[in-house]
Amino acid sequence: MSEAKPEGGQARQLVLLTSVFLVAVAGLVYELIAGTLTTYLLGSSVLAFSVVIGLFLSAMGLGAFLAQYIKRDLIGAFINAEIALAAVGGSSALVLFWSFAILTDGYQLMLGLVCLACGALVGVEIPLLLRILEERVDLRVAASHVLALDYAGALLGSLAFPLLLLPQLGLVRAAALLGLMNLGVAAVTQYILNVRRRGAQLAMVVIAIALSAIFIGGGQATSWLEDRLYSDPVLLSKTTAYQRVVVTRWRDDLRMYVEGHLQFSSQDEYRYHEALVHPAMASASERKAILILGGGDGLAAREVLKHPGVAEIDLVDLDPAVTDLFSSHPLLTAINEDALNDDRVTIHNQDAIKFLEQATRRWDVIIMDLPDPNDAALSRLYTVASFRLASRRLRSGGALVSQATSPFYAPEAFWCIVETAREGMASHEIHPYHAQVPSFGEWGFILAANQGPSPLVGLESRRFLTDAVYRSMFDFPVDLAPRRVQANHLADAVLARYYRDGWMRVQDP
Repeated sequence: MSEAKPEGGQARQLVLLTSVFLVAVAGLVYELIAGTLTTYLLGSSVLAFSVVIGLFLSAMGLGAFLAQYIKRDLIGAFINAEIALAAVGGSSALVLFWSFAILTDGYQLMLGLVCLACGALVGVEIPLLLRILEERVDLRVAASHVLALDYAGALLGSLAFPLLLLPQLGLVRAAALLGLMNLGVAAVTQYILNVRRRGAQLAMVVIAIALSAIFIGGGQATSWLEDRLYSDPVLLSKTTAYQRVVVTRWRDDLRMYVEGHLQFSSQDEYRYHEALVHPAMASASERKAILILGGGDGLAAREVLKHPGVAEIDLVDLDPAVTDLFSSHPLLTAINEDALNDDRVTIHNQDAIKFLEQATRRWDVIIMDLPDPNDAALSRLYTVASFRLASRRLRSGGALVSQATSPFYAPEAFWCIVETAREGMASHEIHPYHAQVPSFGEWGFILAANQGPSPLVGLESRRFLTDAVYRSMFDFPVDLAPRRVQANHLADAVLARYYRDGWMRVQDP
């Protein structure tokens, strides 16, 4: 059937302008979903979002260019584009997740296709709407309204995604909901503008059923795909406002993954946490007030609480979902011995560096159990400025310790952190050391104190550290010897490059 000749009317104009706004919301959220999922699966958030944004914008430009060749039936073309965007964008998260879990080396190709399709469809829609509105109002007014609503919709999408859609629905269900919204725009436009096409109506019904199924069963589908990703059965998974957290279980071994990267295995995590905590606790003149940056799993706090005389622990972790999980789930509180619910522990859910900047007090020991610096955003946690800031928050005679990635797999990154700490904490002695953690391999740490490492304080519950092992950790064999590196500064995230180059050598020898 042919399209009825559109007539003027405020209702029709309102529908078209609302469509501009909703198209902008959906387009921005699809872009954020692709970038966030890529970060979860491949890591390196800066690179992931840069690639996704670049692909989307270039595809939008392509779509806008191609829109000039649509010369008839503009409303029908817009409705068809909305239906296509609903199908592609609404299923995008599930399709990308599936491609990573099932296809071999197929994720990057699928990501490119999804970004190209979504971006091109969004790019087509805005020029079409502008031309449709031009038939009803002056071009100058139409252009200003379209651009204003496009930017406003992008703002709403950018706020709704991290604050509402991601934490409440997760990636798969959020994408499906936006797809249903695109279908709603197509259906309302078809009805108000008196366009009748059986093919389009049938497509909307089929796609609505499919997206509703994805929305309802998105959690089960994600769990099934995660079982394909991890060697052990998935015990629980959660998409937070900041990251994707997965806990797997095989017999007595619980493993936690954040954005696909192993954080700990309950079989050997005690090696890492004893090596992290006890040298600093031994080297401080007092052990009453302790600050832990990171460590939302409560495992470092568990080791700190073994020391007599500890009066208070401030634990700073960005993600409240993680600290809530490790404060309440019985299997996880069993691992950390319910440390986060100890009366001496105060949890602060905020950025570690911002916390240090705002703090006015000092601590006897500072423990930096922060993520690996695998991109520029995370490398800011290990700059000269951040170590200098931390040193100002230490009491006289205090000690600081930081995890420092693997001196075997990423030696330049490890020695960069050592050099950065030396520059940032010039008034302290910096002592690099390492320990073998089977799940991670050889792992590195730095200890900052006013004097050399002190003998371990007597602790009966140590499972890994003996006096002999403790002394040996500060000796480095030839293959772990210091490297000539630069210190890491905010203006030049050299640490992220050292880290990426080191781990790429392991993955692609």
